[in-house]
Amino acid sequence: MGTRPWFIAHLGFAYYFLGVVYLAMGLVMLALELFALLLRESPWGFLVGAVVGLLLGLGFRRLGDPHHEPGRAEALLSIALIWLLVPVLGAIPFHVAGGMPYLDALFEAMSGFTTTGATALSDFSHFGYSLFFWRSLMQWLGGVGFLVLVAALLTHLAVAGRQLFFAESTGVQKEPFTPRLRTTARSILKVYAALTLVAALCYWAAGVPPFEALCNALSTLSAAGFSPNPRSFEGYSPMAQWFGTLFMFLGGAGFVLQYRLFFTCDLRPLLRDVEFRFYTLIVLVFSLLLALFLMTHHTKDMNYTWGEAIRHAFFNVTPIVTTTGYASADFALWAPAAQAILVAAMFVGGCAGSGAGGIKVIRWLVVGAFVRRELVRSLHPQAIIPLRVGPKSLGEEVMRSVAAFIALYLGLVALGAVGIALLENDLVLGFTASAQAVGNIGPGLGEVGPMGSYAGLEPLSKLILIFQMWAGRIELVPVFLLFSPQLWRKLRG
Repeated sequence: MGTRPWFIAHLGFAYYFLGVVYLAMGLVMLALELFALLLRESPWGFLVGAVVGLLLGLGFRRLGDPHHEPGRAEALLSIALIWLLVPVLGAIPFHVAGGMPYLDALFEAMSGFTTTGATALSDFSHFGYSLFFWRSLMQWLGGVGFLVLVAALLTHLAVAGRQLFFAESTGVQKEPFTPRLRTTARSILKVYAALTLVAALCYWAAGVPPFEALCNALSTLSAAGFSPNPRSFEGYSPMAQWFGTLFMFLGGAGFVLQYRLFFTCDLRPLLRDVEFRFYTLIVLVFSLLLALFLMTHHTKDMNYTWGEAIRHAFFNVTPIVTTTGYASADFALWAPAAQAILVAAMFVGGCAGSGAGGIKVIRWLVVGAFVRRELVRSLHPQAIIPLRVGPKSLGEEVMRSVAAFIALYLGLVALGAVGIALLENDLVLGFTASAQAVGNIGPGLGEVGPMGSYAGLEPLSKLILIFQMWAGRIELVPVFLLFSPQLWRKLRG
């Protein structure tokens, strides 16, 4: 071991985990190759992807060490590298079989695995059933993978204040990493497989074709947003849209709350959880405001009844808050005031411990508690006032982590918005595209609206958005640490 280079000797966990992931993806692509052959679609994309995945997986696995317990620096580097390299492999079928330029294919794969739902696909007729299924499956795997990452690693490492945000009832926080990973993965898979099956059956019952029902279910529970229908949920019945709203709302709730609700039938944790109550209030307030606006301002142009206005409001607010990215109407054509409500919702995010991206409701609760405390201190400078969210007292380190995360988040949105606006000569497009990418939301406004595509953007704009989707999905900190000399010094020992 001592004769091996530091980037091999000190990264045993990273190589082993990446090898396992690549081997699993290779096997999935082999299965999809058979699926493509049965449908008489081109199998070459999945065949090339499977061969590359299996060969690299075996190589990385041999370099790694399954018994190596990663240190903090290695764990953070592993998170960043794995979430970057998995889409690099996942893009191969889109490039080879779908005919997409590799940059567009990488954009699609990064959007899929980060559960963003922003698409570079401009003509849906170029994809067959196998590619559409892979597109949705990527998002489901990305959503489950992110939850495993949060529960087993980010919380353990206290990244961006995560030490507070995942319920201790998972029972895995004090285990070594490898068994913690397995335990958490089993629990999450159980919940998400059950919810996905129920969602698919509900969509099918509401008149959605069976294949599209399955693909939409895979994307709904992962808070993603890819649909095989080029018009998203606009092409489905009102009942399907209401089912979509329900399952998107559940997908944006915390994993532990979902587990208790569906496997213990206990509603009390939902009613007691301060984050879930605030999350519900946000969705209700934003949706009712939008419904009121649609009725009072769009009656002549859009001819919405009250029922239609409420349905469209709830359906389009819920995916923005939960970062799912579906749409029941092309809100890029709505009045600016209605769009402003949706843009504000981009900066909320779902509950912690869910597949949703964004800042997260709990972090805003922490910020609110801090602001309240500082206002009281302005009147009573000597008072000792604990920082609380609901019944929990928070340490100052949580507030520091949350403040640093929000600063990085808003800074990355601002920098991306300026860069894309200059490249595309469109401020609205630049700002909304940047905000959605960091928040893993999907649609923006203008050319990149819910019925549009990112295919026409400049190559550099796409690279900026790929970076932002990657950084936003893994909570920013592991990505920004890659630019820190201290991280590399620590890795070298």
